[in-house]
Amino acid sequence: MTRDPDRFLGEEVDQLVAAELDWKLRVLGGPSSPWCTVDGKKVLMFCSNNYLGLSNHPKLKEAAIEAIRTHGVGSGSVRPIAGTMDLHVELEERLARFKGAEASLVYQSGFATNSGLIPQLVGEGDLVISDALNHGSIVDGVRLSRAERSVYKHCDMDDLARLLDEAEHHAPNYRRILIISDGVFSMDGDIAPLDRIAALGAEHGAMVYVDDAHGEGVLGDGGRGIVSHFHLGRDRVQVEMGTFSKAFGVVGGHISGSKNLRRFAFNKSRTWLLSGSHPPAVAAACIAAVDVLEHEPEHVERLWRHTRRFKTAMRDLGFDTGQSETPITPVIVGESSKARRMSERLFELGVFALPIVFPMVAKDRARIRTIMNAALSEEDVTFAIGAFEKAGRELALI
Repeated sequence: MTRDPDRFLGEEVDQLVAAELDWKLRVLGGPSSPWCTVDGKKVLMFCSNNYLGLSNHPKLKEAAIEAIRTHGVGSGSVRPIAGTMDLHVELEERLARFKGAEASLVYQSGFATNSGLIPQLVGEGDLVISDALNHGSIVDGVRLSRAERSVYKHCDMDDLARLLDEAEHHAPNYRRILIISDGVFSMDGDIAPLDRIAALGAEHGAMVYVDDAHGEGVLGDGGRGIVSHFHLGRDRVQVEMGTFSKAFGVVGGHISGSKNLRRFAFNKSRTWLLSGSHPPAVAAACIAAVDVLEHEPEHVERLWRHTRRFKTAMRDLGFDTGQSETPITPVIVGESSKARRMSERLFELGVFALPIVFPMVAKDRARIRTIMNAALSEEDVTFAIGAFEKAGRELALI
């Protein structure tokens, strides 16, 4: 009998295509800038995570080039062997000061941070209580642990309190409890009530872990993130996780917290221990990004000015923007096919904004997810609003 062991690959992709649920990759020809070339067409970038426009900032580019001159193009090893350079140490010290934490540790990516650290924080005999809409990297990290799992309704503090009360009466007693939540939820742009999560954690003796990937550079004093946003003490949030690939404009994940957290993480996280460290240019660019955030507050201010204007315009036009409180503004259109048509029409009109469809969101909640960028001009925002209005009316969405 002849067998085709990988036949299912094509069959499953064909099913996604038929249901209009497949990803179609567009190619960026050049930097991630306000106006860029995508698939050979000049368009306004409206879906990048590059919130502050730092990925093309001259200070970051100069720092990366200089690091190549002084340190080469690669580290040569993993961090625990021979791959920890002085640039990595400087970055972690600068990041910790910026965050107001005792210590920070840099991982190769945000996904590697969650999938590598969570399974070490909890295991058999422990409980993880997770928000229903947490990021996939959190979900995978929790699955890799042997801990029991409970999920509370999205941002529902009464439900979280109920699960914590139940956990206290569990027999045998849990060794430890970990509450974990995104800080800013990437599909809807709403903010987790971290102040209330932290209060419940303290009341029940649970560790609190927040993934602030979309809050850094956006929330808090000078973009210092969600812990700063809620003015929380470091004793209330034990793990603040983040990424350099969004507002910082480069790449990499990180955690901030106590010195013991840092020591525990780099001794226990296999994603950290067994992955090559960042090239010198990446570490140097991240240091420069921290420096820009500390000394150029105008980027964060402009980001929020553009955000308020765009949200108001979308709502005034009659678009559904959900519960967004941040520069992530979903333009919810309903069916996946409608979201795809909207995205295609926007691209024709000169705006690059991708559709987000099932299973990333519910089947009837497909949307164009827009992400504001501080590097845009007022004229750019006007152009985008006009394109959304034209496409929305043509497709009878407004």
